[in-house]
Amino acid sequence: MVATDFVCCSDIKDYSTSPLNAEAMAATLKGIVTPRAVATTIRITLPAGKAAPGPPVIGAALGPYGLNQLAFCKEFNARTQKYKPNTPLAVKVTAFKDRCFEFQLKSPSVTWFIKQAAGVDFGSSRPGHVVASTITIKHVYEIAKVKQSDGSFCEYMPLESICKSIMGTAKSMGIQVEKDLD
Repeated sequence: MVATDFVCCSDIKDYSTSPLNAEAMAATLKGIVTPRAVATTIRITLPAGKAAPGPPVIGAALGPYGLNQLAFCKEFNARTQKYKPNTPLAVKVTAFKDRCFEFQLKSPSVTWFIKQAAGVDFGSSRPGHVVASTITIKHVYEIAKVKQSDGSFCEYMPLESICKSIMGTAKSMGIQVEKDLD
């Protein structure tokens, strides 16, 4: 192999002196250039810091793809230490055909934030007729700031639009949004 078969850079001449080094360089470049084949994308919701390998959630989701459940749990628990325990986090796991994975954490759902701000476990059984609780505009604004920094589609939405969406979600849960609580 000739050094010009590779990408032009100053380090190439070191790899061209030996056929073994040239093959190693070609393998390295091929690994960088070619993307890994994705087997599937899995979306699950897990409590922060409480992931355990087993059948309830993780075993059923990751097991069919041959992913290392213990490695996933260790990495998930390490990355979620900064959250309050039992905070439900949405996780998007990308499983590759070579049985490795990577995952992205998302913030909790808007409904969870609204229920926490209102101090209730459930919304109203009759939204629009019965008010379960109330939250303030300040709560809505704080939730919107968290969701905007989440890295999802809200990242490109104006904060006002996110606030309106959150207010609509609160209304559909039977939670009233007020300017100030007395």
